Amino acid sequence: MMSAQEGVIDSKEPEQALLAQLNTLLKKYLDEEHLELVLQAFEYGKEKHEGQFRKSGEPFICHPLAVSLSLAQMRMDVHGIVAAILHDVIEDTEATKEEVEELFGQDVAELVDGVTKLTQLNCKTQAEAQAESVRKMCLAMAKDLRVIMVKLADRLHNMQTLGVMRPEKKRRIAKETLDIYTPLANRLGMNNIRHKLEDLCFLSMYPMRYRILKNAVRKARGNRKELVETINTSIKERLRQSSIKAEVEGREKVLYSIYKKMQSKKLSFSDIHDVYAFRIYCVDVDTCYRVLGVVHNLFKPVPGKFKDYIALPKANGYQSLHTVLVGPYGVPIEIQIRTEKMHRMSESGIAAHWLYKSDDDDHSHTKNRATEWVRDLLEQQKSTGNSLEFIDNLKVDLFPQEVFVFTPQGNIIKLPRKASVVDFAYAVHTDIGNSCVSARIDKRLVPLQTQLDNGVTVEVITASWARPNPLWLNYVITTKARSGIRSYLKHFKQQEAINLGRRLLEKELLDINKTFADITEQMQEQLLESLSFHSLDALFEEIGLGNKMPFLVAKQLSQTDISASIKLDDSVTRKESPLIIKGTEGMVVTLAKCCGPIPGDPILAYFSAGKGIVIHHHECKNSRDDRKKSAEWLDVEWSNDVTGDYQTEIRIELLNQRGTLATIASTISKLDSNIEKVHIADQDAHVSIDIITLSVKDRAHLANIMRALKKLLIILKITRTIK
Repeated sequence: MMSAQEGVIDSKEPEQALLAQLNTLLKKYLDEEHLELVLQAFEYGKEKHEGQFRKSGEPFICHPLAVSLSLAQMRMDVHGIVAAILHDVIEDTEATKEEVEELFGQDVAELVDGVTKLTQLNCKTQAEAQAESVRKMCLAMAKDLRVIMVKLADRLHNMQTLGVMRPEKKRRIAKETLDIYTPLANRLGMNNIRHKLEDLCFLSMYPMRYRILKNAVRKARGNRKELVETINTSIKERLRQSSIKAEVEGREKVLYSIYKKMQSKKLSFSDIHDVYAFRIYCVDVDTCYRVLGVVHNLFKPVPGKFKDYIALPKANGYQSLHTVLVGPYGVPIEIQIRTEKMHRMSESGIAAHWLYKSDDDDHSHTKNRATEWVRDLLEQQKSTGNSLEFIDNLKVDLFPQEVFVFTPQGNIIKLPRKASVVDFAYAVHTDIGNSCVSARIDKRLVPLQTQLDNGVTVEVITASWARPNPLWLNYVITTKARSGIRSYLKHFKQQEAINLGRRLLEKELLDINKTFADITEQMQEQLLESLSFHSLDALFEEIGLGNKMPFLVAKQLSQTDISASIKLDDSVTRKESPLIIKGTEGMVVTLAKCCGPIPGDPILAYFSAGKGIVIHHHECKNSRDDRKKSAEWLDVEWSNDVTGDYQTEIRIELLNQRGTLATIASTISKLDSNIEKVHIADQDAHVSIDIITLSVKDRAHLANIMRALKKLLIILKITRTIK
């Protein structure tokens, strides 16, 4: 919203002229009682904004009146109009939500609060403040879609009056509009407002390009007038011959749309404007398909350029048939075929619910579709970490290019283009996404990262032991999949941290001849209070993540006065009782990449704040220096029953002969191991030095492999590398 500023009152009272226009529009569909409420809102808003002016110098109340005019043209109900007039009073004046509710009702107060930006945010950056504001608005949208309609009308008037602002501020506001508000208008089917916003943003961001392109369009319009008339006449005549009643009109391309096409396809203006655009309006759906046949007989269609959005509507409810034809002189003709009702919906979207009152429920269906999408946002935002993450997810959802795939039962699932099998799994159900291991596309086995094409049938294969992999975040693109993976991993890591933290604390208590059973409830409460934790699980989690030293907590529990904190100094000694590593601790216990420890190796652990503990080999250079003096190092040992595969490196000097690597790979494979990576460190005509990364069960397994390799005549020397 625009900030208010001191200025000079315009003696012509522009607010009275705007109020008169608003009154004229509202009289067409509101009764006298509602008009009185609107007038009351105007008087209240004018009083509250008294002394506030826009940068243009006009009274601030002119802005909310202009916003109300836009909504009145959409035939918005009385509460929406009143909320538009008052949408800045909570943010820019001393008015409160409670006062607005008392005077105009809860409905209006909730709408005004939903549109109001957060002015007292504890945000470090402007990006966070904007993200939090949009997040709040989306939550308000979930309760009432009129919030976004007021906000879009507000943003439209702000964009129309950017002229007096500094260029850098214009560009910032325009970029925010293009990033969030135009995609929102598109997602809700409000194309009329979207096109206006896009052109205004284009003007603010690139004024020179805008003027040049506008002049080029004006000149081209005159040059192509004759050809447009020829095409228009040809289509009308062929429809008349086929006894089809339909309206045909030329469609002017939006400047921003032309500019984006020139940019994305690296085309000149002449190439873009050679696409002659027409719309044909029919009485019903059957006629739309008949017209499609007629125009395909009149001009040859361009292969791959036909889209049927009637049978498969876009996510925002948009319906139309799109086709591109080769017209006279080889120029392409773009044609959209739709019913009058579809056209109204394509221009107005959810606004059609208020704009066109009819007996059918098509407009309500679009409104319900939009409401369902916003409620999905509400569910997904609960699992996002912060506002910036929520905005990232929102942007993914706002730029969909859909593909349609089938479940084995024949149900259609709509997904964004480049969606993977994992996206599909989460779209079916979160539990299926969490437990998927692979899939079949048209009965052919494929990996989870496979991107889906239109029309394929996808069968997801699940397993009870499976869980989401953090690597999935590299290729999933839907908000639901991303949120589901992050939510599961966050909860899973939290539980792992709690389990590890408890084990670490129990180990330290044993070192001072205590057990957890010796700690009374009173002692626990004193400890939690002194450390400012609300529960033992919260304390265990912090210990497991390496944010609290377990031996210090145990030392504190051993004191007479538990509330007295223990400071880390040389007087604090540690016993050598090791923590047993089982290999099943998950994400809170990681193996250092520098030395690649494997079961059976002598090991040490290092506390890494926020991550848990990192396991190092005893001989690792990172664990040598003063490790006994540092309280962040922990003695650990491998359990006797560790399972799983672990990666380690070996260095091989071998004869540089044909087939030597194949011989080595065959030997390793026979001993139930895999080669993960091969790097040639040095090579000459006779000798090659290779670094091979293997997956092994334990130290004994590695020893067997190295013994078998040493027996090969091609091997000169073999060692394990520990950096």
